[in-house]
Amino acid sequence: MIILITGATHTGKTLLAQKLLERYCYPYLSIDHLKMGLIRSGNTTLMVEDDEALTAYLWPIVREMVKTAIENRQNLIVEGCYIPFDWQGNFDAHYIAEIRFLCLAMTDAYIDAHFDDIVRHGSDIEARLDEDCTTEGLKRDNRMVREGCKQHGLPVVLIDVDYEQTMQKLWGGPL
Repeated sequence: MIILITGATHTGKTLLAQKLLERYCYPYLSIDHLKMGLIRSGNTTLMVEDDEALTAYLWPIVREMVKTAIENRQNLIVEGCYIPFDWQGNFDAHYIAEIRFLCLAMTDAYIDAHFDDIVRHGSDIEARLDEDCTTEGLKRDNRMVREGCKQHGLPVVLIDVDYEQTMQKLWGGPL
């Protein structure tokens, strides 16, 4: 089985991948690690801020890694924001049957009520520089993710009231 985890920034994609790894012993691929390896090695001139261009650059590589894992009957968790909303169009039905898609997004009300907690937990799994993390930026990113999923008929795991309870439902255990 392949588990694709995507969503807005600060929603817990990496935390969820880590918890699923611990529960199911599935390896996971952080698309951010792939991105940074390619940027730091000089194999691309793209910059960290080039989100749309990075998606176009990284997704074909990740897509073929997913296909290879399925063909080899291997489990894999892939997490990151560089999974396009039209991802399903890149796979035949026999691949789709082996993929579980999870997209995380927060509501504006949740961000307003929990902004300090969101920032405080931003580096729980990996070091993050949050100098430019703002309430309005988080709202904009989360709205974009919710709208992209809606336009493409994709499900969204909505974080609205209780973050821990929402996440526990996804991996079946306490934080």
